[in-house]
Amino acid sequence: MKKYLVIGNPIDHSLSPELHNHWIKQNNIDAIYEKKKLNKNKLSNLILQIKQENISGVNVTVPFKSSIIPYLDELSDEAKKTQAVNTLYLKNKKVIGHNTDIFGFEKAIKKINFDFNNKIIFILGAGGVVPSIIYASIKMGSSEILISNRTKEKAEKVKNIFDNIKLINWGEVPNFDVIINATSLGLNQEDKLNLNFTKTGKNKLFYDVIYNPSETYFLNTGKRLGNKYENGKLMFVYQAFSSFKLWHGVEPKIDDETIKLLDS
Repeated sequence: MKKYLVIGNPIDHSLSPELHNHWIKQNNIDAIYEKKKLNKNKLSNLILQIKQENISGVNVTVPFKSSIIPYLDELSDEAKKTQAVNTLYLKNKKVIGHNTDIFGFEKAIKKINFDFNNKIIFILGAGGVVPSIIYASIKMGSSEILISNRTKEKAEKVKNIFDNIKLINWGEVPNFDVIINATSLGLNQEDKLNLNFTKTGKNKLFYDVIYNPSETYFLNTGKRLGNKYENGKLMFVYQAFSSFKLWHGVEPKIDDETIKLLDS
């Protein structure tokens, strides 16, 4: 039986095992997918386990999307361009790091029929998924990308990857068409960003990368102010779809049953 993992810290909130094990069963694959909380000092051992074929594939989540890179043999083009990895696999005895978050975000936005062309995108946060969102937003034709993070040094690291983005001081709310919460604020229902959106107008898109809980305080705020709002559920499903296809050579089915697995 092949073994697959999602690693992170924290990891309890991840619904990756529910989704992957559902698809594994649906496709009669002899495998199991589990979640594992890791500390950074265990990353080299994880790579060794993949090389020894004890583990067949790994999804990488917060906070290891960048810190895993020095341990890998090769990066896909998407992983190189974003300096972020969320999927690992073994090929020709080399551990490859790939990024399926770009595909996941782009597909999710197209699925809700929101056009990013010539739109101003304002991203809150500078963590592991942000470079993927920036890259996908550029691909979808956005006119300007602004990012704001509580720790400015982290935002500056992202600017080193994409020098055409603009940094905004935390607490300021500029004009935008799309605002994306890519911070972890919202994993607890009572988490608040403490930003004032009352002057932002209506019909913007409030997007939260968090999918569990399904409606964060941030999304509720956007809704109350008359905006379109969307959680990260579809992005999560599509990045998982891409990982699954890469590992198993099978396109898993995305239907109402799949989506319901993630309802919280």
